[in-house]
Amino acid sequence: MLHCLRKYAQNGVMTSSPSLPVDGFGKTLLDYPRPSVAVDTALLTVHDGGLKVLLVPHPGAGLGWALPGTFVRPGERLADAVLRSLREKAGVSGRDPQQLHVFDEPGRDERGWVLSVAHVDVVPFGELPAGVKLISVTEFAGARVAQVRELPYDHAQIIDYAVAQVRSQYLSAPDPGGLLTPPFTLKELRELHEAVRGESLQRDTFRRAMEPQLVATGEISDGTKGRPAALFMPY
Repeated sequence: MLHCLRKYAQNGVMTSSPSLPVDGFGKTLLDYPRPSVAVDTALLTVHDGGLKVLLVPHPGAGLGWALPGTFVRPGERLADAVLRSLREKAGVSGRDPQQLHVFDEPGRDERGWVLSVAHVDVVPFGELPAGVKLISVTEFAGARVAQVRELPYDHAQIIDYAVAQVRSQYLSAPDPGGLLTPPFTLKELRELHEAVRGESLQRDTFRRAMEPQLVATGEISDGTKGRPAALFMPY
C-alpha cells in the first residue's frame, strides 16, 4: 500500500488521491496510462418529411458544428454526463438516450487519447427547443454539405451508426421512437416510416405489416391532413 497523497490530472484538473492499493507489479492504477472518456449523442427527429440530426456549435471558437457531447467528470456516470451535455449544450431535457457504440480509435481526437461512448435518441420535433440546428441525414450522407463537411472527430461515423440503428427499429414496429402523437392514420404512419427509412413504401404492403400491431379507435380523422380516415393507436 502507498501511504501518501498523490497529485494527478483528471481531464485537466489537479486533484488529490488517498492511498491506493498496488498490484503484483508494485503499481497503482495511476501508474497505468488511461484515456479520457467522453460522451456524444446523436439526437434524431423527423421534420419537413425527412430524418434529421441535431447539431450544436463546436466548443472551439469558429470550428463549426458538432454533436452535443462532453467529458465525463470524476465520479459521474455516463448517463448523467449525457443528460448534462444535452441540457447545457442543446437545451434538451427529460430524455433517456441509449448507448450506441464505443468509438475508440486512438487518433480520433487531436487533443489526446479520448474514448467516446456514443448515444442515440429519437425525439419528436415538437419537444426540441425552437431554433435548434437540424441537418437532413440524406444531405449529410458522405459529409458533402459545406456546413457539416468539417464535423469534428468521428461524429460523422456516429451519425451513420445512429441512423442505421433507428432505421432498423422502424423496419417492423409502428413507432418505436414515439414520433407520432396518437391517434394517427395509416397514411400518417406510413409517411413517418418513409421519412425515417428514406424510401417510398408500398401502401398495401405497409398496411398489412402494421395493422396487426395497431388498435382501431373506431373514430375517423377530421380530414384536415387529407381525406377522412380511420384512426389507430399502438398496442
